[in-house]
Amino acid sequence: MRKKEFNLNFVGSRKIFFIIAAVLTVIVLAIAPFRAKLDVQFAGGTMITYTYDGAADAVDTKALSSEIQSVIGKEVTINITSDMISDASNIVVTVAGNDSLSEEMINKMNDAVIGVYKNSETVKNVAIGTTNNVDPSMGSLFFIKCLAAVFCAFLLIVVYVAIRFRKIGGWSAGIMAIVALLFDIIMVFGAFLALNFTLDSNFIAVVLTILGYSVNDTIVIYDRIRENEGLLGNKLPIGELVNRSINQTFNRTLNTSITTLITMFVISIVAVVFNIDSILRFSLPMMIGLIAGVFSSNCIATGLWVSWLIRKEKNA
Repeated sequence: MRKKEFNLNFVGSRKIFFIIAAVLTVIVLAIAPFRAKLDVQFAGGTMITYTYDGAADAVDTKALSSEIQSVIGKEVTINITSDMISDASNIVVTVAGNDSLSEEMINKMNDAVIGVYKNSETVKNVAIGTTNNVDPSMGSLFFIKCLAAVFCAFLLIVVYVAIRFRKIGGWSAGIMAIVALLFDIIMVFGAFLALNFTLDSNFIAVVLTILGYSVNDTIVIYDRIRENEGLLGNKLPIGELVNRSINQTFNRTLNTSITTLITMFVISIVAVVFNIDSILRFSLPMMIGLIAGVFSSNCIATGLWVSWLIRKEKNA
């Protein structure tokens, strides 16, 4: 039995989709200077690890960060990590900035952390672990390497799409796919800003993962367009041909995205229950990125491509 196909006018509504994408992009870029915070991995700074006996969710990260900030006068980020093998827990305090903490500030921080849990029944035996200072130049170099990885991914995607779909104008299709991927990156960036997450390696991991999901959806649509063009030839206008192809693949796109969203949602719940911030900083932006990927693949990439082809025909 054949599955029921959608009958949505994606191509006809493309201008509305362009406006929505433009508005969201402007909002994210407008708030970026006020909300963006680079992690010590990118901006440099100091990272201090404390070991303790107790459960991972026994540490109130907000209260502890407030206490540390009142002592050293700088904003800090606190993560709780657990070693599944040794059943040990760690408090990782990160202070991002161009200047590393002085020895006096580190001593004040150590006294504050140990003092908070001196008489605690749930967090015991707090001890100073390791102190790492990250030079700002090293952080900048790491950030540049991450951007280079994203750029290489873009380049390979364009070349792949151009070669595979050369019969339907592969280069233009590849470039429009990249424009849609840029929108995905901006939405992931906006998710980190809205959730007040620092930009760290998780940001790059989410971006590269979303690029894979989103471009896969776009390629599936392009592949269906190529098949339909081979079957129908020039019987349909390009807009109607593309719209039919999107509707034929939309069921598959929704199923894939919804199952992944459910997985990320469950992971987020587990991360909240067990107070695992590092996982939460991946799963929540990933959910936003998945939604953005569905929108960009079906509404932005194909809409831009149709607009390009129509303009090209008129100029010809």
